[in-house]
Amino acid sequence: MTTSVPEQAEDSPSALIDAKLASLGDWRGETLGYMRKLIREADPAVVEQVKWRKPSNPSGVPVWEHAGILCTGEVYKGYVKLTFAKGAAVADPTGQFNASLEGNTRRAIDIREGDQIDAEAFKALVREAVLLNVQKKPKGA
Repeated sequence: MTTSVPEQAEDSPSALIDAKLASLGDWRGETLGYMRKLIREADPAVVEQVKWRKPSNPSGVPVWEHAGILCTGEVYKGYVKLTFAKGAAVADPTGQFNASLEGNTRRAIDIREGDQIDAEAFKALVREAVLLNVQKKPKGA
C-alpha cells in the first residue's frame, strides 16, 4: 500500500516519528506504529506532524491532522495514549474511548501491553474525526 505521507528528509515529521518508534524498541513502539498504520489507512490524506518538542521530550509528540488535529500519540511507561482532540463530539458506538472521558472536548484510548485493538472500530473513529474537522472548518479557510 502506498501512503500519502512522504518519507523524505531526515527531519521531516514522518522521519521524526519513525525515529521515535525505533528508539522505543519495545511493544509501545510496535503499538504506536500499528495505530499510525491504521490512521493512515483510515485517512490517506492525513498529515503527520511532531509538536511540543522540549528538553524533557526532545522527540516531541506525534500528531495526525486533517483540517485540524485528529489525534496525538503519546507513549508512557505502561501504555500508549491516543488522544482525539474533539473526541467528545465523535460517535463511539463500540466504546473504543477508555480514558479522558470526563472532559467536554477530548477523549482518549489507552492501550496497554497485550490489549487487542479493534482495527475497524478505530478506523471508524478516525474517519468520524476527519468528518467533524472538515464540517467545522470555517468557510474560505
